[in-house]
Amino acid sequence: MNDTLQAGQTLRYRPAPIVAMILALLFTVAVLPANAQAQPLESDDTRELPRGHYLLPETGSVIGQNTSVVIEKGDTLVDLARQHNVGYEAIRMANPDLSIWAPIPGTDVVIPTRHLLPDAPREGIVVNLSELRLYYYSAENIVETYPISVGRDGFGTPVGETRTTVKVKDPHWSPPRSMREEAAARGEPAPSVVPPGPENPLGSHAILLGLPSYLIHGTNKPEGVGMRVSRGCIRMYPEDIKSLFERVPSGTPVNIIDQPFKAAWSQDGVLYAQSFPQIEENQASFEPLINALEVISSAFGEAEPPVDYAKVRRLVEAPDGAIVSLLRSAEEETQPRNERPGGLYDFLEATASQGEPFEGA
Repeated sequence: MNDTLQAGQTLRYRPAPIVAMILALLFTVAVLPANAQAQPLESDDTRELPRGHYLLPETGSVIGQNTSVVIEKGDTLVDLARQHNVGYEAIRMANPDLSIWAPIPGTDVVIPTRHLLPDAPREGIVVNLSELRLYYYSAENIVETYPISVGRDGFGTPVGETRTTVKVKDPHWSPPRSMREEAAARGEPAPSVVPPGPENPLGSHAILLGLPSYLIHGTNKPEGVGMRVSRGCIRMYPEDIKSLFERVPSGTPVNIIDQPFKAAWSQDGVLYAQSFPQIEENQASFEPLINALEVISSAFGEAEPPVDYAKVRRLVEAPDGAIVSLLRSAEEETQPRNERPGGLYDFLEATASQGEPFEGA
């Protein structure tokens, strides 16, 4: 499942010229939107929508709301993650001080069900590898989103554009030769074909892609959804792949991207950002901080509101999936420019004084 993309299908990040953007951020003075600090984001009315479905906002790219639940005896974070349409890594990062398998009853658990839509065309299926999440634009005003597993180190899921092809219910699975050889070396020879059933790692439903040997499929180990554990395929909870299987037409566009840093506006005029640990295979593709600055610049458009660059740096250096507002407070904005703490200029000056060059600059 680790075939490479055909010529012309691989998408690589190519940093745009950064100098103009840095100058604009340093010297442009803008006014903080009047309602940016006053109103919290109103929750989408998803009470009557199926699991994973959200109304697309009229403006902006923020959907859902974080919630919390109280641990009851016998609960695990993995169980709660599946119940609430969240993956393993997402719930672990949202609750770093809690035990995954034995949280203390009565403890509050954050359920991270607020999302920034990826910066990609809103059509078909969009898979964001670093986020470990799939988005499906299933109707004009609806987006669905589900946690996924992707390829582990050495078996990375490729970035590129493809389409769904054949859909198979109760698929047979043929372990690849490399896996059979590894199993034989351990003294555990693997069968050449695994029939449908509880031992089949493809689960009960599979959607083939135009990329040879890559599928979107279920799993017989749902506790691993939301981790980088596959050999390149995209795994989903059994209930989620079943739902997609029944509704996704063959020929649906599939856009596999890798956006470890996302920035998006809410309907309230607040600029939010979200940062995830990078996929190992893609770490050499771009320098994280420069990538974050270019993402923010793209989100600005023609407007140039003040940004808290100290937050940007913290997000890049310690990615945890949390959604954070990037706008400075009104109090910070009243300070003279040369007294504002944590600005981009201070960061660039400190970096230069330490002799740390920007890779890819």
